Amino acid sequence: MDAISNPKKQRQQLRLLSFNIQSGVPGNSYRDYLRNSWRQVLPSAVRVENLNAIAGLIRDYDLVALQEADVGSLRSGFLNQTRYLADQAHLPYWVHQPNRKVGAMAHSGNGFLARYEPASAEEHRLPGAIPGRGALILRYGSPDQGLTVAVVHLALGQLARRAQLKYLREQLAPARHLVVMGDFNCEASSRKLSLFQAALGLSAPTCGLASYPSWKPQRSLDHILLSKTLLAHDAQVVDVGFSDHLPVALTVTLPQGMSLVRAVPGRQQPSTETGQGLPDR
Repeated sequence: MDAISNPKKQRQQLRLLSFNIQSGVPGNSYRDYLRNSWRQVLPSAVRVENLNAIAGLIRDYDLVALQEADVGSLRSGFLNQTRYLADQAHLPYWVHQPNRKVGAMAHSGNGFLARYEPASAEEHRLPGAIPGRGALILRYGSPDQGLTVAVVHLALGQLARRAQLKYLREQLAPARHLVVMGDFNCEASSRKLSLFQAALGLSAPTCGLASYPSWKPQRSLDHILLSKTLLAHDAQVVDVGFSDHLPVALTVTLPQGMSLVRAVPGRQQPSTETGQGLPDR
């Protein structure tokens, strides 16, 4: 669905949230990485209980970006977690981008859930020496007039992250009204991410909000970046122990005359278009 123009309508506000859900595994300490490592490859009732808690959180938001959501492997009980969360949270639109697969045991990726249906959804494989990083680009209308939303999960390594930001900059350059949200694995004030923001005219209202680790937040790795045509309010981290990351959230006011169209419940989700990306190296 396109963003539609209505110059007499009050400016629309949207609640945004980005959350690395660690395939539904809660996090309470560094010891949990070792103690609960089996949950990364095997199913667990705790994971389903935790997903239900996550659904209760996200149902109050309009656009939700997920990272490390399982597409339906052994560890999730062959459950597509993005679809499950959309159903439980009563968010009518969802799309999932599978990225990193470890045999039949684990298959994680990015997800996007929304009350509003985009005109198009694109999958992009991001460059890096280790395959498995990607981005979803959702377009509500044309790049110059509508809203573009990118969901990203960047690499841990600086060289790969630099190449990924360069690729994303090229893909997102035409967008006038842009939201980029996800797990960037770096501070918004880092040199490469600062250059990315400057090139695309983005602000970082979540800058400095520590989101990792969830039990004692010290690093700001998760961000929602916005074009300066979009007004941000109430940027915050949400203090929940549902993952090793905390979700970041804010409210955004769209430009005068822009309005998104609500998704129709029960409509089959369209297939994503695949971006060529760059070869893994």
